Amino acid sequence: MTTRPPRRDAVENRAGILSAARSTLANDPYASVDVIARSAGLSRRTLYGHFDDREALIRELISSGAQRFNAIAASVDDPDARLALARLAARLWQEAAHVQVAAALALDEAHVEHTAAALAPLRRTVAALVRRGQEDGSFRTDLASPTLARLIEEMSRTVVSRTDAASTGAANVAVRTVLSIAGLSWREADELLAAHSDIVASAIAQEAIDPETDA
Repeated sequence: MTTRPPRRDAVENRAGILSAARSTLANDPYASVDVIARSAGLSRRTLYGHFDDREALIRELISSGAQRFNAIAASVDDPDARLALARLAARLWQEAAHVQVAAALALDEAHVEHTAAALAPLRRTVAALVRRGQEDGSFRTDLASPTLARLIEEMSRTVVSRTDAASTGAANVAVRTVLSIAGLSWREADELLAAHSDIVASAIAQEAIDPETDA
C-alpha cells in the first residue's frame, strides 16, 4: 500500500505552527494552545490536527532544535580539544541565544529526558572531546571523563537558562564558563581566545545585530 505524502497546505500549516510557537513562547513561556494557534493564523482545531496537545508541540520544537544543535556538533573538527570545545560552545550559544526561551523550556525538568534523548549525538561529541582533552593533558583529569562531560552539560544548561542573551558579551561568558569547567584557568582561556578571536567574534556580532530574535 502506497503512503501518500502530506498535502502541501498541511506541511505549511505545521511549519507555521512551529514558527508561531517559537515566537509566542519567546514572549510568554506559558502561552496556551489557543494563543499559539491564533499567532499562526489557524484555528485550535487545526493545531490539534497536527499535535495532540501543548506538550506534543513543545516536544516537536525540542526535536527540531536538537537537529540543528547536533548538526553544529558534527561541524566542529578542530584537532585541539580546547579549540573544539570553545568553538562548539560559541556556536551552540549563538544558536541557543536566538531561541533562549524555547531552549530554557527544553532544559527544564519536565522536558529534560526528551531533550537528552534528542541531543544524543551532541552529547556523544562532548564526551569524545572530554576524553581527547584528558588524554592529551589539556583538560582536567581529577574527574572521570563521564563526570566531567556531565558537568559541562549541566553548566551549559545553567548558562542558557540564567544568562541574559541580550547582555553584552554573553557569548564570551558562555565560552569561558565551559572552558573553566574543563579545567582551563582564566589566563589560559584568555590566551586561547586571544589567539583565536574568530571563535566568539561571530556570536558577539550576532548579539549586537539581533539580540532578541526568535528565529
